[in-house]
Amino acid sequence: MPLNIPGLLAPFQLLIHPRIVIPNVIVKDIRYLDFAALRKAGYRGAVFDKDNCLTIPYEDTLVPELETAWAECRKTFGQGNVVIVSNSAGTQTDPGGIQSESVSHHLQVPVLYHKSFKPAYSCVSSIRTYFSSLHRPISDDELIIVGDRIFTDIVLANRMRLTNPKRPTDPVHSPKPRGLLGEAFSCVFEKDGTASTEREGVRVEREKGMEQGRERRLVEGRGPLAVWTTGVWEREAMGMRWVEKRVVQAVEKWSTPQEEEASCESAKFIRRAKLEEEKQSMSARLWSRLTRA
Repeated sequence: MPLNIPGLLAPFQLLIHPRIVIPNVIVKDIRYLDFAALRKAGYRGAVFDKDNCLTIPYEDTLVPELETAWAECRKTFGQGNVVIVSNSAGTQTDPGGIQSESVSHHLQVPVLYHKSFKPAYSCVSSIRTYFSSLHRPISDDELIIVGDRIFTDIVLANRMRLTNPKRPTDPVHSPKPRGLLGEAFSCVFEKDGTASTEREGVRVEREKGMEQGRERRLVEGRGPLAVWTTGVWEREAMGMRWVEKRVVQAVEKWSTPQEEEASCESAKFIRRAKLEEEKQSMSARLWSRLTRA
């Protein structure tokens, strides 16, 4: 594979935006993601990496263990709203798009063609162009981006957030300030209206809008939800993965989240039942080793 220059240059952006490597959600693999909760929170589209996220590296078929979760993902977000963005299939290393067609056939979702490797800004533009061209366009803050590499997948998601233009405020959730005269005249023409009830109504609407905003996570200027899958289906670039993990830990320790970052409650997007199952499995393996000893 040709040298990934955008990926190699990504660490230098840490000097300006250190938290560009920080994911919003960390899971072992996509089986731990609660896609129904993500959809309920307002996420309507998904971008997935391929190698070591959905498939064995350089293979086109889905890892068998992920079949149920992948089917649920595609059903939850809907046809055309889930796309593969890989640094192998769909790039200049895929002449004629042969691998793209194979991956799309096996995974049953489109593979996005992009000229530059992730996390290049041209790749960001390709993703935006695709989702904005849908019958029901999907904005940056309605996307989740899932991948196993920090300097490509997670940096890509956070670059989209940093370059995401602010969306106009929703008038339904943001009542316009009336001022004292406006409020008084409103009360005059409102049947059984009083200044106190009008203020109470405005307060209730404002709180309701804020709650819905927190629930949906669609906040002005915020971008995709960055999901980091830490498990690997086949050992690959383990030294670089170790470096990426240490960089994330260092940035988490020494930096402060910026105001514009998506401060989502990641726990609600993770399947608790799957976590409990893993804990029980680990306990069983430990007990088995102890009894053998």
